[in-house]
Amino acid sequence: MLQSEFIQLAKEKVKDYTYMEVLCKDESFSDHLDIFVVWYSKTLQNHKALLATSIKGDQHYYEATYNGDSKQLYLDVYNKEGNECFEVPE
Repeated sequence: MLQSEFIQLAKEKVKDYTYMEVLCKDESFSDHLDIFVVWYSKTLQNHKALLATSIKGDQHYYEATYNGDSKQLYLDVYNKEGNECFEVPE
């Protein structure tokens, strides 16, 4: 699978999940939903990407993993639990 194919498939799966589970089938968002890649890596035949949506207040981030050996795509959904800032001495 090419990088562009993986990214397109991952974005489609995130959009499907977001539409069904986050937006609760609210069609008014379906055309205005942007999915963007935060991070991407490819090792051998495997791909992995972290993705997010353009929905204000969406606390989810998505991890898409393609296993090139089994030809399977996995989508993990995470929810932001918190955000802490730590001072680092120079």
